[in-house]
Amino acid sequence: MSILVNEDTKVLVQGITGGFGGRHAGLSLDYGTALVAGVTPGKGGQSFTHGDHKVPVYDTVSDAVRETGATTSAIFVPPPFAADAILEAVDAEVDLIVAITEGIPVMDMMRVKEYMRGSKTRLIGPNCPGVVTPGTGSDSTGGCRIGIAPGYIHKKGNVGILSRSGTLTYEAVWQVTSLGYGQSTCVGIGGDPINGTSHLDIIKLFNEDPETEAIIMIGEIGGSAEEEAAAWIKENCKKPVAGFIAGATAPPGRRMGHAGAIVSGGQGTAEAKKAAMNDAGIVVAETPSEMGQALLKAWGK
Repeated sequence: MSILVNEDTKVLVQGITGGFGGRHAGLSLDYGTALVAGVTPGKGGQSFTHGDHKVPVYDTVSDAVRETGATTSAIFVPPPFAADAILEAVDAEVDLIVAITEGIPVMDMMRVKEYMRGSKTRLIGPNCPGVVTPGTGSDSTGGCRIGIAPGYIHKKGNVGILSRSGTLTYEAVWQVTSLGYGQSTCVGIGGDPINGTSHLDIIKLFNEDPETEAIIMIGEIGGSAEEEAAAWIKENCKKPVAGFIAGATAPPGRRMGHAGAIVSGGQGTAEAKKAAMNDAGIVVAETPSEMGQALLKAWGK
């Protein structure tokens, strides 16, 4: 078991013929991901070649889904066109969209959010590092890597990791791996103000996943998603949770890194988020370097 994706998930990449999309498509193929198609308008009939792999390229997502049975799309499309790429994948009725693109206009994402209301499709991101379910091969290959996360730091195991920050996701993964444990699935939900999937959505999935025994939840200043997740965890979560909140020293009113990482009107402070997490029984690390130890404390290891 895992959440969202596994070694059998059939993946397509929108923007596979671009430099960034192609590079990470190749790394996903190296990891063992079942990458079955690429999509670039006007380049249908071509192939994306990486080593011994030859992936067919289609003009549209619907063509790719019909021909290959792909159920998940990774989006590496430039910001001005990324919202339309998401909507195209929604119309093709894929199960999961992982939007890696950073810098999609907020107005575009408002349109996407409204369009997806009631849809069967789940969106991860945008502006996220993606999703990794480690496999059991060497360097945990043979699983499913969608996005830009370094595959080799992962290890098959029982810790679920979710984060708004890409680099902090990798840091938590590496600490867990270095401690001799591994991950069930790692999810970067993205740092934009409007995203498709929240901390709470992923916490609920981890809570129901029999393979996940403990959880690391990483947040940052801005918004109230971490407090909402903490309130649910306090009443419902059956598994130990460790956490970290980035941005404790950020000045109010100034955006720090992510578009959604801004404290305004006294809302979204690191102190409020940490207080809510502590109240929920989450073991909160004070620095990023302590996330692994916070997990062990919460887990009783």
